[in-house]
Order: sequence, then C-alpha cells, then structure tokens
Amino acid sequence: MIVSKVPRQYLDGRSALWHDTCFAILLSPQPHGGHSCRVPLAHPWYSPTKTANNSRRSFKPAPLPRHSPSAAASSSTLPKTTDLPTNTSPPNSTAIGIPSDSGENASLLWVWRDCKTPHAPADPRVFSPDERAAVITLATSKTGEHNRPATRWSLDELAATLINEAHHRAMSRSTIWRILEEADLKPHKSVYWLNSHDPDFDAKAQAICRLYLDAPRLYQQGRLVICCDEKTGMQILQRKHPTQPPRPGHPEKREFEYIRHGTRTLITSFVVPTGEVVWDLGPTRTSADFARHIGHVACHFRHVAGFDWVVDNLNTHWSMEVCEWIAAFSDVSFNPWELRTGRQRRAFLSDPTHKHVFHFTPKHGSWLNQVELWFSVLSRRFLRRGDFTDVAEFEYRLQLFLEEYNWRHAHPYRWTYTGQPLVRGTPFGQTRRRQQHGRAWVGRRPCWERFLYPPRPYKRRGA
Repeated sequence: MIVSKVPRQYLDGRSALWHDTCFAILLSPQPHGGHSCRVPLAHPWYSPTKTANNSRRSFKPAPLPRHSPSAAASSSTLPKTTDLPTNTSPPNSTAIGIPSDSGENASLLWVWRDCKTPHAPADPRVFSPDERAAVITLATSKTGEHNRPATRWSLDELAATLINEAHHRAMSRSTIWRILEEADLKPHKSVYWLNSHDPDFDAKAQAICRLYLDAPRLYQQGRLVICCDEKTGMQILQRKHPTQPPRPGHPEKREFEYIRHGTRTLITSFVVPTGEVVWDLGPTRTSADFARHIGHVACHFRHVAGFDWVVDNLNTHWSMEVCEWIAAFSDVSFNPWELRTGRQRRAFLSDPTHKHVFHFTPKHGSWLNQVELWFSVLSRRFLRRGDFTDVAEFEYRLQLFLEEYNWRHAHPYRWTYTGQPLVRGTPFGQTRRRQQHGRAWVGRRPCWERFLYPPRPYKRRGA
C-alpha cells in the first residue's frame, strides 16, 4: 500500500472528496472484526515527480483510470471496498465470474482483475460436499473437454472454470489447493508411462516372476536363471579440465565441457540366484556378438545342467545365428528352413525340452528383466562421474570394476513384484498426511513427528 504525504488543504475539491472517502472506508468495521489501520491511500489522479529546482516530490494530475465494461458500478458512484486495489498479486484471490457486454463468460484475465480483493470464507467447511467434489472432478478431467486453451490445470484455471460452467460460489486459490491436497491430487504434475499392448502380458509377467522365485531352488538342482541384455552407447568422456574434489561445504565440481572418445557396448548376463555378472565388451551388438556371448556364458558355467534365459524382444535375441548356437549347445538338430519367421524362431528358443530355454518378456515390459537393475548400479558407480583419457583406459577400468563387483558386491536381488497390476505401495489412508487430517494440535512439520509416526514398512526394511 502506498502512503500519501500530501496535506489535505493542498488538494482540490474532487481530490479532498476522494481523501475523505478512503479514510471513511479504512475506518469502517471489517467482516473479521475490528477496524482497519488509518493509512491514507495514494490518490490515483496524482503521480509523484521531481522538479529541477528542489529534490522534493511534487504531484501533478494524471489521467483518470479507465473502467472495464464489466464493472459492476458506473464511474460516477463512490468506490466500494471491493474495488480498491489492495493486492498487487493474486496469491489468495477469489475468482468472480462477471459476464461481459456481449453476454459471454468472464475470461481468466478479467476474472483475475476482479478477484484480487474479495477473500473466501476463512472456514473451508462452508463449502458443501458437492462443491468440493466438483473441484476434484474438474481437476481429474482434461482441459480440452472444457474449452480451455491451457494444456494443464492451474488454480486460476480451475477457479474460472468452476464459475463459468458449474456456476458455483467464488472459491479462493487456497481453498482449491486444500481440497486437492486432501485428495492427494496434483494436476500440475505428469510422468511418462509406457503402455504394453501385449495381449499375454499378465501370463508372461507371472511366468517370469515365478521363475525368479524358483531360482534358488533351481540353482540347487543344477539349473541357472540368467537375465541378459545390452548396455549400449556407453560414452567414453574426458573432461577438458581436472575435476575439483569435494571440500567441507562444497560438493565435487566436474567440468561441463568434455572430449568424446567414442562409445562401447556391454553385453551382460546377470545370474539371478548368486548376483554374479558375466560380460563381453565391444563396439557393436550384432546377432553374432550376442551368439558369442551365449557361448561365453555356457563355457563359463560348463557344469550346469540347464539354463533359463530372460531376454527382451530385440531382433538380435532370436536371430538365425542365435538359433544355430542354441541348437549346437542343446544337441538338437538345426533346420534353417523351419526357422524362416520370427515366430518360428522364438518358439524354437522357448522349447522347454532344450538345455537352453529362452523366456521373452512382454512387449514394452523389459523392466521385468533384473539385469536392468544392475545397469543402474553400473551407471551410478562407474559411468556417471567417469573421466577417461582414451578407450584403453576405459576398458581397463571397467574390467577392474566388474571383477571387484563379482568379488565383493555380488548379491541376488529381492524381487517383490508378483505380476499383479501395479498399485500405490502405501495406501493413502496410511500416509502421514492422512493420519494428521483432523488433528488440530498437530503442526505441519513438527520436529518430534518421528516419535509419533514411525517410518513406513518398506523404509524400515531398507534400514
């Protein structure tokens, strides 16, 4: 609020009338009780300027403000309390739909201009359940269904749409936020999701999960469950300037610019019951490279009676070269004329009577492959902060890392997905926000909160 320093005796008649009106409004009782502070408002018809002779501010008449066509009263009437510009930003404003002269609904711009001063009721429970449900229904719909140009919902968009379409009472931004917060609804957030159109997704996912659970028992019987995939496009980067080590209060600083020395591909097999990895490093990932990797793994575990391979649907995993190698290692006949299509090759590789049996993940379901979990370990521990001068150094240090991992860190992963549809891990009724709902004596984030609310089960197991 701007304070006027002009004495009343130096104002003309119209300005003095405005001055007295502002004092009368500010001294009037407020809805929440008490009186307003006696602070005179800056006159809208005067603007402060500096003269050349002295440094004091002088006031000269400024053009009268123009009123919007949707104003509730004419310019000749005295200003009301709801027309005073007491806020410069709309952090907690109320949207009021006012039809224009053409009969159309109020746009978001005019809604924002007209909703800067009025505030919503202090108690959020004054809104009926139907009005609160309308907010949730609107926030879970698409903006295009309500003729809104924006591609996502905001608090202002929700307030304007509620008034223009549902004709509900004015609802402030904070009230809408509280309703969405209680419903655990965040329409402003979005994440990527990949849909699988495989009709046999559930059956394939449950079969792979059952195979993971049976891996320890099969290992005791002399059969290995192996997850195989390729880590492609591993960049060999060299920083132009040395990395600065961390200091107290300062993290490690890596140079933004780098020199690229090419890429490498790592074909990896992750042994499910033991956590051991077997790898082949090279510049390509062709069908011949994958077939040679299978031969490498078979020779590494030559005393194993059988192998169950979990792979995705990449074409190099069911190529003619792979079928030829599997036929040789399984001691079965190989007839290329019977394996001319991809369906025939996948059926040949999935034959349970062979020594090497392939289990293909559903389409767009490669996240069921446990080797993807190990690839995240490789990225975090080795690739992300790597600084390599050439290809030879990269290959040497990667080999040392893999050997040390097998010697010190190899362990099986605890698989918790059972093949059922993915749902929220912790029900909303068990979250801390839901537990605190309705408890007036509990603060927002008290320091002693951990004594009242124990950690969630999965965090306790992780500790």
